[in-house]
Amino acid sequence: MARDQTHTRLAAILCVLCVAGCVQAVPPDLLVALEAIDQDLIALRAPEAAPEEYRQFVRQWVSLKARVQLDDDLIRWPWEASDLENELRRLYITSERTVSQLHERQASQHRTAQATVARLEEQLHAITSRVEAIDGRILLGERVVQTDLLVKQARSFFEQKDFQRAMHAAEKADHALKAQTALLSQELGRYADENRIASWQTMARQTIEWSRIHQSTAIVVSKADRELILYKSGRRVLSYPVRLGFNGMLEKQVQGDGATPEGRYRVTDKRGPGQTQFYRALALDYPNAEDRRRFNYAKKSGRISPAKGIGGQIEIHGADNELLARTLGCIMLDNPNMAMLFEGVSVGTPVTIVGALTRENAVALALSELAQRRTQI
Repeated sequence: MARDQTHTRLAAILCVLCVAGCVQAVPPDLLVALEAIDQDLIALRAPEAAPEEYRQFVRQWVSLKARVQLDDDLIRWPWEASDLENELRRLYITSERTVSQLHERQASQHRTAQATVARLEEQLHAITSRVEAIDGRILLGERVVQTDLLVKQARSFFEQKDFQRAMHAAEKADHALKAQTALLSQELGRYADENRIASWQTMARQTIEWSRIHQSTAIVVSKADRELILYKSGRRVLSYPVRLGFNGMLEKQVQGDGATPEGRYRVTDKRGPGQTQFYRALALDYPNAEDRRRFNYAKKSGRISPAKGIGGQIEIHGADNELLARTLGCIMLDNPNMAMLFEGVSVGTPVTIVGALTRENAVALALSELAQRRTQI
């Protein structure tokens, strides 16, 4: 009897020791740590930033969690090895390394994207101001708006911490900015061409010399500097700022292109109140024989559609609306300046319109600055 009681007590003691000494198959804190790793990977956009590593983690994590649920009620001795726990710990170590790498990569992407977007915004502002200064906005058309949207999109993605998309939008904006400057250089490059400038200078000198010889008035207009200069007896006496056609910096080709023509002209008519829709107007003999020669040659060579006309009705005029910033191709002065010019010239006065009078003209300087900035983008 006493022996049986002793055996019972020993069995009870052994059971208590077993319960006290045994542990769960998987430590709960390990599972919590892996759940946190899973959340970190999602927050760090691992599906996009490290797709292969994330797929491997998800595949292993799902499989191991299923085994944990099956083994949840099992216990083991502390000294017993657990294959399941070992696999979970290996997964934790591997995925923790991935999280660390993604943190470093994200920090690097943040710095790169921040610098790139800020630089593009500065470049866009600078280029836009130069484009406005040389009337290039209409020439560029929708490209200006599209580029602005791309830069804003890059900024938006950056603020959302989506650095990959921010850099993608920034790359597209970068190409758009370079395309804009390349187009401006292509269309307006003649303002920096030494031969063209020399030709324009010759035209202007001949007009000034005519004024000196005939002791009369003459007009020279520089499109690049938007300036009309009045000469009397070969001497410069007045100058006025002018506004040009909505595509005034281009060479006039056809009717309706908004370009202001270049060449030697004369005043054919002085139109006062009631004779013009504007405040005052000086009609020019555009198109003249040289304009028609160039137009016909361009048509024959296929550069101009057969259906297009050469146009006409080019004037130096005042404003019918003081808020009007552009013309259809004419040269416009503010009304007070137009009044003084109108009184100072007569029918037959020579009017020479050139692209520029100096190499350091406003368009050439703007193109040079844009070219420098393009290499920095």
